[in-house]
Amino acid sequence: MSTFFIKTFGCRVNQVESQAILEEFKRAGFTPAESFETADLCLLNTCTVTHQADKDVEKLIRQIVRRNPRARLVLTGCYAAAHATHIKQHFPMAEIVGKYDLGRVLFSQNDICWTVSGHEGHSRAFIKIQDGCDNFCSYCIVPYARSVKKSKPAADVRAEIGQLVQNGFLEIVLTGINIGNYCCPQTGADLAALCAQIAALPGKFRVRFSSIELPTVTDGVIAQMHQNPARFCNYFHLPLQAGCDKVLKDMNRHYTTADYARRVRDLRAQVPQIGIFADVIAGYPTETQADFEETYQFIKTQKLAGLHVFSYSPRPGTPAARLAQLPGEEIKRRAEQLRALDKELRAAFAASLVGTQQEVFIEEKKGGAVHGITSNFQQVLLPANPHARGLVRVKIVRAENNVCYGEMI
Repeated sequence: MSTFFIKTFGCRVNQVESQAILEEFKRAGFTPAESFETADLCLLNTCTVTHQADKDVEKLIRQIVRRNPRARLVLTGCYAAAHATHIKQHFPMAEIVGKYDLGRVLFSQNDICWTVSGHEGHSRAFIKIQDGCDNFCSYCIVPYARSVKKSKPAADVRAEIGQLVQNGFLEIVLTGINIGNYCCPQTGADLAALCAQIAALPGKFRVRFSSIELPTVTDGVIAQMHQNPARFCNYFHLPLQAGCDKVLKDMNRHYTTADYARRVRDLRAQVPQIGIFADVIAGYPTETQADFEETYQFIKTQKLAGLHVFSYSPRPGTPAARLAQLPGEEIKRRAEQLRALDKELRAAFAASLVGTQQEVFIEEKKGGAVHGITSNFQQVLLPANPHARGLVRVKIVRAENNVCYGEMI
């Protein structure tokens, strides 16, 4: 039997796809190799969202070629799709295979990158319900690699969730490149309609949304969260990118700061104690110091639960890459200021939960303590307790920095 090695770069969607590919390898009789050095086939599921992601992929390609030259080297994912010409020129030994061609090329099967029965190494399960984005934000390379939008049939989503719950997973994350664009290919059901179907499923489990774009957060989605608080986590990762309307327009983002603030108010009114986190980019080429300060103040006024800060880096082929770039030290300074703000926001959110009761998903036990995560994505530590497993009710008794400490009820 042949051996295989999979390395996953980048987002949750890639991780789900790699899990699906791993399961198909095993069904086909392959066995996992201990490392890329001993594998007969090395598959890299690549990412190109940043320049560093490209460098990480290319570094591993060189290591494989140098230390295991006999291996079949297969590249898939966004880096492979967006930079095929570069790869053929610099890494001619690599085989580029589109994500939706992997099943046919490797296993003589149809599309294999959607359905998983678990998630190795994770206590939570991630399922892919949607793929593709055609927003073409000016800084983003992803639409050039995944422009075709696809969605998983709602019946398949329900069946996959049922299997995962049966396999013991109590928290399931719905993920995709742009999950708010979900549209069932069989019935036309949108994300809100899918949520209604998920809410009706039997069993004790909860569902979390991965990152979701503001224009696709509909009243229907919010209503499902409001009506089914035990099923849907009171959590949103709502990308902002900039808190300045001029920069948002330059980025080709399809909303204003007023739109963002309005939706945040709607969510808080309908979903108690919701944790709202955001992506933000520091140092976009047209961002002046005044623009940055406007972003900083806007984030503070929204009192978000936390930030994921990106330092802008140009992606060749995108409109923003053709602009005059800011000095690297200025981008770094702005990013550091935003990361300091992130710490403040996370500490304030943790403190706001003291005295409340929360449903906590137990993730692991180590160092004499139990680690868990609340529905609104707050990290919680509990004293060692042999009965702490799955989903438990916890009273938050104190907070230190961005961590809450609780007691099981």
